[in-house]
Amino acid sequence: MTFWQEKAGGDGWTAVVFGPNRIAVADVTRGRDAQPRVVAYDNFAREGGELEALKRLKHSKRVTRNRCTTLLWHGQYQLLQVEAPGSLPENTPRAEMREALRWRIKEMVDFPIEQATIDVLNIPVQGARTPQIWVVATSHDVLRPRVQLFQDAKVPLTAVDIPELAQRNLAGLFEEPNRGLALVAFNDKGGLLTVSYQSELYMTRHIDVSGPELTGADASALHERVLLDIQRSLDSFDRNFSTIPLTRLLVGPLPGGEAFVQYLGSNLSLPVTAANLAEVMDFTATPRLTETAVQAEAWLALGAALRDE
Repeated sequence: MTFWQEKAGGDGWTAVVFGPNRIAVADVTRGRDAQPRVVAYDNFAREGGELEALKRLKHSKRVTRNRCTTLLWHGQYQLLQVEAPGSLPENTPRAEMREALRWRIKEMVDFPIEQATIDVLNIPVQGARTPQIWVVATSHDVLRPRVQLFQDAKVPLTAVDIPELAQRNLAGLFEEPNRGLALVAFNDKGGLLTVSYQSELYMTRHIDVSGPELTGADASALHERVLLDIQRSLDSFDRNFSTIPLTRLLVGPLPGGEAFVQYLGSNLSLPVTAANLAEVMDFTATPRLTETAVQAEAWLALGAALRDE
């Protein structure tokens, strides 16, 4: 999905992802037959405002080589799964599809639809299920300041994306042929569960538990709560997409999360393993990304920089 897009050069993508106190910057290039290569990665404390940080990045020439993308955060947009308009032909232009769905979601968003920017993403039909489509919507009040921020810093911004699709990009690296993949990852803001198949996003759930909470001294009750959230979500997925076989659940890099991964593995019918990005990405130029803690902080920035357009 792309809320904002301009043409730009470069062989790869640079993702600039803002956190509450830090900024992650990742440069990724993709070859046809080789693993995606992480050319550079930085994660640093944000001193001052976002504009000052972007200007420093611009000055250091860290964001001028590739096309640039950034992410909105959970709560800044709404991601909705709705029935595809049956009255529109399959090859309907994207702009027409967006406008057709704008008024369908009018009562589903918590801001005036006239002030919304929306984009759409098809969900390939599986079995006899009614065709569905993802619609993502954000308010102009959210999007315009983000775009203006990059313009003021004179950093060319090619696209604005969302975490669900950044994680979908990462899941695609781990997928097995003709098998669906469940992937759950946690950061300081909470957890994100996605289910993908053939590099398409089919289901997503936000989990209101953070990574530090899951690895704390008294996390056993939270382990059970997250387990129930995951189990219910996977059961719902199985009911709605029974033709897609799920073979495993991957848990994104979680420092100190060994006990949590083991707990999920002992209580879910699916095999559960910890994701290691070093198995699917080339970290030759960025060897510190072989460390679990660094992969955890880089997770969404790497996923955002895996855009393939």
